[in-house]
Amino acid sequence: MARPWFAETVRFVVAPLVLFWSGFATIDFCLSGVYTWPRSSRILALTLTIAILAYEFVYKEQCAAHPERSARRQLAVLMMSCAVPYGLGGLTLLAIAHRLV
Repeated sequence: MARPWFAETVRFVVAPLVLFWSGFATIDFCLSGVYTWPRSSRILALTLTIAILAYEFVYKEQCAAHPERSARRQLAVLMMSCAVPYGLGGLTLLAIAHRLV
């Protein structure tokens, strides 16, 4: 198990920033209309990377650090640290695109 400060830094700083940027990049790819193999493979690699980040460095660390918490609480942590920033990144790009149109 990682040191507690490292796990919390990943949970509160690194994961939200990476997931926010990833949501932004994914929606950019979807809206661009340029679906070449190099761009598609980068988005696929990005998706796999964020799934691994969320599972290994957020979910598993929370399960190991707080085994007394319910599975529902563990998923809530995953949602707040990963899914919400990812969605906000995508919504940010949509808001920017809407303003430019």
